[in-house]
This record gives sequence, C-alpha cells and structure tokens, in this order.
Amino acid sequence: MRALHFHPLGRTHALSLTQLRAPAQAGRPADTAAGSTSGPQGGTRAAGALTGLSAAECGLLLIRLTFGLLLAGHGAQKLFGLFGGPGLAATGRGFDALGYHPGKVFAVIGGLSELCGGLGLAAGLLTALAAAAVVGVMINAMVTVSGAHGLWIQNGGVEYSVSICVVALALTAIGPGRLSLDRFFPWGSGGWLPAAAALGLGGIGAAIALSV
Repeated sequence: MRALHFHPLGRTHALSLTQLRAPAQAGRPADTAAGSTSGPQGGTRAAGALTGLSAAECGLLLIRLTFGLLLAGHGAQKLFGLFGGPGLAATGRGFDALGYHPGKVFAVIGGLSELCGGLGLAAGLLTALAAAAVVGVMINAMVTVSGAHGLWIQNGGVEYSVSICVVALALTAIGPGRLSLDRFFPWGSGGWLPAAAALGLGGIGAAIALSV
C-alpha cells in the first residue's frame, strides 16, 4: 500500500507503509537489547550466574552428607554411646566375643574408622582414605558376622555391608564433586586410581585385623 506525503514546497511523494514504519522498527533492537537483562531470559542467566551449581553436584553432595553422617553417627554409637549406642565398653565386649582381642582396642579402631571415614566422605576430604576405612570395617563385618547368613538383611546377611562398600567406592571413583574439600587437591576429581587405592587399602586393613 502507498501513502501520500506532502512536501512543504508542494511536491507530493508516494511512500510505502514499510517506509513509514521503518523509524519505529529501527529503535526496537536497541530497546530489546536494553531490556534483555530484565526479561525472562535475562533472569534465567542471572539466576544461573548466582548459583553456578548443577543438579548433579547438589545430588552428589546430598549422597555424601546423608551417607557419611549416618556412618559417622554409627561410629559415635560405638565410641561414645551417642544416639542410643552401646558405648565403648559394651562394644569392646562384643568384639571380644567375635574373637578380636583385646576387644576394646578393636572397638576403638572400628569406631574411629566409621566416625572418621563417615566425616571424611561427608566433607569430601581425603575421600579415598575415608572410603578405605569404611571398606575395611565392612569387610571385617561380612567375614566375621554377616557372611554366614547369606545376602538379605532380614536373615542377618551381607546386604547392608555390601551396599556401604559399593557407595563408598562409587563416591571415590566419581569424585566428591565441586562442593567438597578435595576439590583443591589433585585427587579430587576421582578416577580409577583413587577407587583402586580405596579398595586395596581397605582390603589390606581388613586382612591385618582378621589375622591378628
């Protein structure tokens, strides 16, 4: 379509509607660019810059905290009688009954392994060593207590101990993630070597405890 434009000197020019709209459209890119930070996309980018965390990183932290703190609590039950636990004296007698002598010494070793290993996994600090401590305790538990009762926990089997070992080794292989203290060290990214070290050291520690 055409529109008539009257010049001051009396001349008439025909302008298209596209030409008439051009000035308004010319200003739109600047307005859009200026408002991009306040629109929905700008808000998403701002939120992403603010948090900077992926769902996977937060999920890994959740696993570490839940798993590690529960293990640490289990160790505190043995050592200090917290959370309704038996305490060191009663735990020592239990170790004596299982053939670990002196029982109180092994109770301290087992309790500290669970306490320090659990806290290490929760904090993501020296993850491979923390996993090794946990794996060593669980191997001992499977050999001396639950191994003779099959797999499932309702029969007193190894289900619980196997699950703990697998999660501890998996955390070491994956790495504790960005929300951990190990992120500042070369071994903080996980891998085959840390996982193998955790399994090997845990197995060696268990073998030494069983042979004494």
